[in-house]
Formats: sequence, structure tokens, C-alpha cells
Amino acid sequence: GPSGGCIPASMFDLPIDYDSLTKAGSIMGSGGMIVMDENTCMVDVAKYFMNFLKDESCGKCFTCRKGTQRMWEILDDIATGKGTPNELDLLEELANVVKDTTMCGLGQTAPNPVLSTIRYFRDEYKRHIKDKRCDAFVCKELVGAPCQSACPVGTEAWRYIAHIQRGEYEEAYRAIREPNPFPSVCARVCHHPCETKCRSGQLGGEPIAIRALKRFVTDRIDPKSYQPIRITQKEDKHKVAIVGAGPAGLTAAHYLSLFGYKITVFEADKEPGGMLLSCIPAYRLPREVVRKEIEALINENIEIKCNNKLGKDFTIESLRSQDYQAIFLALGAHKSRSLNIEGENLSGVYQSIFFLKAFNLEGRQLAKGRVGVIGGGNSAIDAARIALRQKGVENVTIYYRRTRQEMPAFEEEINAAVEEGINLVTLVSPKRIIAENGHISGVEFIKNRLGEYDVSGRRKPVPIPNSEYTEPLDTLIVAIGEEPDTEFLIAMGIEINNDGTLKVDTETLATTLTGVFAGGDMVTGPNTVIDAIAAGKRAAIMIDRYLKGEKLIQPVDIRLPTFYIKPVEISEEERTKMARVKLPTLPAKSRIKNFQEIESVITQAEASQEAKRCLRCDIEFTQPKKEEKSIKMEETKV
Repeated sequence: GPSGGCIPASMFDLPIDYDSLTKAGSIMGSGGMIVMDENTCMVDVAKYFMNFLKDESCGKCFTCRKGTQRMWEILDDIATGKGTPNELDLLEELANVVKDTTMCGLGQTAPNPVLSTIRYFRDEYKRHIKDKRCDAFVCKELVGAPCQSACPVGTEAWRYIAHIQRGEYEEAYRAIREPNPFPSVCARVCHHPCETKCRSGQLGGEPIAIRALKRFVTDRIDPKSYQPIRITQKEDKHKVAIVGAGPAGLTAAHYLSLFGYKITVFEADKEPGGMLLSCIPAYRLPREVVRKEIEALINENIEIKCNNKLGKDFTIESLRSQDYQAIFLALGAHKSRSLNIEGENLSGVYQSIFFLKAFNLEGRQLAKGRVGVIGGGNSAIDAARIALRQKGVENVTIYYRRTRQEMPAFEEEINAAVEEGINLVTLVSPKRIIAENGHISGVEFIKNRLGEYDVSGRRKPVPIPNSEYTEPLDTLIVAIGEEPDTEFLIAMGIEINNDGTLKVDTETLATTLTGVFAGGDMVTGPNTVIDAIAAGKRAAIMIDRYLKGEKLIQPVDIRLPTFYIKPVEISEEERTKMARVKLPTLPAKSRIKNFQEIESVITQAEASQEAKRCLRCDIEFTQPKKEEKSIKMEETKV
């Protein structure tokens, strides 16, 4: 259950809702339940049980003796990336045959782990077979180094960390930049899934400060120093139109330009950058960092046309009439959701995207007096912290309908907001906005309690009857989420989903209109910078295949470490004494009235020590055989 407890076998006499069975309690074998979480690989679990059961077979039944052995072999193929869709069907068929034809209890129950996991977690088997991915990061032949596997663009974090250990900073930058055209941006605002899966953290210690090490390198190396590999195309170059100059659009433009295509990027705002410039505050991501990185991406194959909006200044049909053979839509999600309550159109009430763009792009300071922010995501935190820094603001309060634990914003951002003196009021929802002379004067809230869990895994806020109260406010910023503005695309022949996102093939990013692809926030809804970059990178590959007349879906390669870097010698005793580096930050009192970057870069000594904490998961895959044999001989002597 939710508490993580185990259910005894005796309880299986009770009715069970098998259709809602999840990893929280998976039936394995005959009359037992194992409590698991997202870090459990169901293929690995079935393989573990089958490895035991094949050795326990007495051998009297041929189907049991050979069947359990063959089931283990198929599971091993799937766990190591060699499985096929036919093998999955064979595995299920074989399990049923063993179950129905053996004579003893062991043979009859041995297939249960296989049948249970296939029945309830078939998609997990398919991910192993088709995508060569183990989402639990357990099957090492598919995962390799967890930091690399967790990165949406496949950055070899272990590789640049190894170079930092050796003081090879240019080589480290190359390892960072090869898979990611926005290394300096990601060194500041990436949500670092690599650190979440870092083995140093998974084994009970603290994960390596991978993003801080990336920042250390990118701050030392000029982006223009990197020269990417370019492919020479024929003289009759295809033209590609990209709509949206955010991280997804610019990434696609960059890679397509390297493939030799002529790219035109159309941007609705007055300069490229998208959310990087319009919504992320300068104290998190300085404007000069973004502009410098974008400048380094532009080459003779890329033209950017700003102040050009799809649906107003041009259409998909007009692009086709200009001989653009492929189009990539990367418009982002720039439309704020509304509260749909009384008074939302009053003066002094702003949607978060409008508020953020007004300041970041035009320098307008809209917040005055007592400021309230509705919402609990990153947009709400950014709006609150920007409002706090504007002139004429007395105080800022964030109002959220659940508790702080359920807030979707990054924990470090919530902590920073509280440190700066922003108030956080939870378990409240706005009922109506109160007016005075056409301007907001306050908001009527109702208190909530937490109810049952919803599909997001969080408990639903339930209003408490007769708990209404009024908060006096002079400015209200609504930041309850963003969505793409896509309705106008229907008239152009593109289908959209019920939630407003574009309908695309998830593997190819192709829309319902031939030759038109889409990616980023307008497909996924509000997402992270690194995921937008990954979408742009995938779109470039798919458009290249489309223009070459190739099949869009091709066999997936397993991303394993291949580049050997000799590790720096360090004893286990030294490593255990090293603590995770702490990033230098500006004190709250000195930062709340300016937009100076809050986080600073670590020192060379700190970077070297932090890099040495890395367990070097790559060595298992890249170490030369001779050196490996030598090490084993030394261990034997000891």
C-alpha cells in the first residue's frame, strides 16, 4: 500500500482488483506479494526468480527442466537488449505450457513471475525490446553509466567528469557540447536527471554535483571554440522552415544546418531564445549567457526572422509555396491557464506568462504593493521572485491549494524563495477576486484539506465548508500552469489533442500533416529545457530522414560508454571523506533587490575534488582487457 507495507499471503483469500495492480504490490509466485517502486525492473525481477527456479527443477518433467531454462535465457536476452517481439510472445506461450503440463507444484508455479509481470507490465518488456531502455536503471547492459542513460540528449557526464579529474578542460567541454548545443544554459537551469540516477547517490551517499561541474567547464571555455562536424550536401539543398526560436527550434535548426540544409527560423518575439529569455529570470540565467550561446549556433545555413508569427504573418501553406520541403513547429506553451473565477479581468490581475514577458522582454514593472501569486510550479516561483525585486512592492505571498510537499516547483527554487522572504500559504484556493474602482483590492480564499489520491499521485485538495476568508492584495499573478496556443492550427489541417497539445507520432514527431513535424512544450505541455533540446535534436534526425526518403523509425542503438579515459588514482578512504561540493550563492539579503546571478561557479580545487568522487561507472565498459587483467592480477597478489 501507500505506506510501503507488505501484504501477507493469507490475505489472498480476499478479492483483489487485479486490473489496478501496480509495482506498489505485485503478485509473484503462489500466494505472495512483493512491494516495489519505480526503481524496480520487472524484467529483472522475473529473471531473478527464474534463475533460482531453473536450478531447483528436479528434471523428471522435460517441460519444467527445459522450459524454465529456456525462459531464463529469453529473459536474459530481453534484459541485455537482444530480445525480439517474437521472443516475448514465445516467453508467454512457454510459461503457459510449463504451467499446464508439469506434474509438481514447483513446475506449476514456476511460470507465475513471468506471467504476472507480462500481464501487468507488458509495456516495460516492450521498452526493453523495442527502445532498448530499462526505465528502472537496473539492467546494466542497457543502462551503462546511469548519468548518461538518464540524460535526454545522452550527455556522457562520466566522460567530462573524468576529464575534469585530469585537468583536461577543453576535452571536457567537447564531451559536454557534442550532444548539447546549449551547455552553458543547461549548466544553470537543467533539472539534472543525471544526478537523480547517479550511482553515488543511489548507493547511499550524495550524488555527484554534475550540473555544477558542467558550469565549471562551460564558464571557462568560449562556445565559439567548439567546431562541430559538418556534413557536405549536394548543391540542391532542401529548405526547412522552423517555427519558434526557443531551445527546441534552435536545436533543430543547428543540427539540420550541420546536415547541410538551408534553415529559416521564424520567431514571434523580437529576438530568438523563447522561454530562455522571456520567462526564466536573469538571476537564474543571465541574458548574456543565452545570447552568446545562440550566437555560437548561427552559421551561413541559418536565417532567423523575428517578429514573424504563425497564423498572423504567414501560414503553413504559405511556407510550402516558398518551397520549404519540411516544417518543424516548436511554438512552446506560452498561454497561461485561467482561474475562471469572478474578477479575473480586473486591473492589477495578470497571467504569469504575460507578467514575466512584460518584465523580461520589455522591462515593465507591473507588480505593486501587496502581491499575491496563485500556483505552485516553477512559473509561480519565478513570478514571485521577480515581483519581489520590482519597485513599489511591499510583500509577496504565494498561495497554493495543496501542501508544500505537493508543489511541482523545484525544491531548491522553493527554498530560495522562502529565504528571500516570500510568504508561502498552502491549502487554500481562490473563490473570487474583489474589486475597488475597477482594480483588485483583495481575494476571497477558501481553505482546503487533502483528500484521496488523484492520477498525478498527489492528494486532491478538498474545500472545507464555511472556511472562506479575504486577503487584501494590490496585485495578483495567476500561475496555475501553461498550455500551448494551438487552436488556430486546426484550420491549417493539423489535429490537436483535447488538452490543446499537438497530435504527433511519439517516435517520429510527425504531425497529421505530411512533412510537418512538431516538438517541445507544444507537444508535451510545459516541460524542461533539456527535454525541449532533446525534442529538437530528434526532430532534426527525423526531418533529415524524411527529406532523404528514408524510413523514419530505425533500430535503436544502446547508449553505452565507449570512450576510455584512464582514471585518476584515489583511495576509497579518500573518496569516503569527500563531501558533495556546495555551490557558492549570494546571501538572500543582498540579492532580493537586484538580478545578479545567484549561483556562482565552483573553484578549480573544488571541481577537481568533486570530480574525484565519481565512481566511474564507465570503466566496466571501456577498460582495455590488458589493463583489466593486470588489475585483477594485482588484486590476486594482495
